Amino acid sequence: MRILLLAPNEEDGLTVAVRAAAVGHEVFRPTARTRAELWELLPGVDIVVGDWSGELPLGATEAALAPHLRLIQQPGVGTNWIDVDAWNSVGVPVANTPGANAASVAEWAVAAAAAVSRSIAWADNEIRSGGWPQQAILDHGCRDLGDRRVGIVGFGDIGRRCATLFEAFGCAVAYTARHSRPDTAVRYLPLDDLLTESDVLVVAVPLTARTRGLVGERELGLLPPDAIVVNVARGPVIDETALTAALRTGRVGGAALDVFDTEPLGADSPLRSLDRVLASPHVAGGSATARRRIYEMTAANVARVCGGASPLWTV
Repeated sequence: MRILLLAPNEEDGLTVAVRAAAVGHEVFRPTARTRAELWELLPGVDIVVGDWSGELPLGATEAALAPHLRLIQQPGVGTNWIDVDAWNSVGVPVANTPGANAASVAEWAVAAAAAVSRSIAWADNEIRSGGWPQQAILDHGCRDLGDRRVGIVGFGDIGRRCATLFEAFGCAVAYTARHSRPDTAVRYLPLDDLLTESDVLVVAVPLTARTRGLVGERELGLLPPDAIVVNVARGPVIDETALTAALRTGRVGGAALDVFDTEPLGADSPLRSLDRVLASPHVAGGSATARRRIYEMTAANVARVCGGASPLWTV
């Protein structure tokens, strides 16, 4: 079989894992990393290991060019660069690695919320700039995380793990989702009710037509004063313009953002200049532990299909 790796890193753990799982098969990468080259390669490929950069999306055009493809394996959870319906329509399964980085993302969400709540990053920057903000931090914001009520939007693997970790801090936790989950003791609330009592709002839903712009100006206006917004979903789930305005006016007390509308974040983005924003380069789920799990699951599915079995974790 011919296995095409689209991820941008040339020699990384993913490459090593896939090659080890596909001994006797050809594993290769595009050289120019252009859509034109991708279109040229697809007719002769049996398995595609997807890209997380968004540079080489797999849509309906690509689906029409891959008559021999047996699997698209995304090395991660998000499949927003893959038109799953288009590939399903031509009989090609799309798989991801569900849960592989859930613990890592949840850990980042809680750590980032605590950092913003206590102004840790702000104080560090002040000290590095020559200051000693021992009194000023009290006005900037220095409140225990355990004193805050937490609302989680989305209650999949990440949301559930977030709930457990926030509860360990002493937080009162509630969640909203498309449906309430009878298998949890965490309190369910409709979105608007959740917003009105969320001192920390954690957004952890996939980006879909339903969730795009889910949290906008109206929703931000329902939050309590001094609320913190944590986004570990995708940038467009929150209206970035509305969030920026709410941060500038103080309507929202702070934000911890791992994702943005445009990535990398533009040099002229006003979010860069707001000292109540903790910004992260879309790496909440990129810990060494999470990457190892993703590589192992990706390689396992490639090995299954190379051996003639059906893939696991299909979307």
